[in-house]
Amino acid sequence: METQQERQANRTDREPKLQVSRLVLASGSPRRADILQAAGFAFDPCAVAVDETRRPGEDAVAYVERLAVAKAQAGAAIHPARVVLGADTVVVIEDEILGKPRDEADARRMLSLLSGEWHQVLTGVALVRAETAGAKVAHELTKVKFAAMSAAEIEWYLTTGEAIDKAGAYAIQGRAARFIEGIEGDYLNVVGLPVRLLYQLLRDFG
Repeated sequence: METQQERQANRTDREPKLQVSRLVLASGSPRRADILQAAGFAFDPCAVAVDETRRPGEDAVAYVERLAVAKAQAGAAIHPARVVLGADTVVVIEDEILGKPRDEADARRMLSLLSGEWHQVLTGVALVRAETAGAKVAHELTKVKFAAMSAAEIEWYLTTGEAIDKAGAYAIQGRAARFIEGIEGDYLNVVGLPVRLLYQLLRDFG
């Protein structure tokens, strides 16, 4: 009779094989690291710094894809033989692109814009291997509906500290969850890394 360990080994053997056995994550984001770990991807973190200034006339899709590639390329400069993952997330409401707030006043402004409204969350995902000049990039879009927030609720949320380093000034996986009325699309995209899109890119990566 097959033991539990043998059954587990057989299930592992049947797992689809990818071209990439271990990624480099070009990010210092603990959220992206947590998502990769939970989804079973082997990776090594490599924090990078790139210029995130938006170019004149650049739309949200072009912006997040360009930054995702730039981050992956920065990581690939350090690990040229490895496949490097770069990602960038923004929030879009009424054609305004919201990145990370500059300060508390900017975070307050962003939350006031999102209050009671639908918005879009876009994440660019890029894979780069410098040694072979291999590269793939795509993006995911998710729609999110915020409940109306009172001024007191916005002030309370600002005191949690969650807003300052998040695109759109909120963390859907944190205390902001109590203000989310609806979501259409990939939840993990809103957290910061759309796993299904990443899997598709890895499956096609040569």
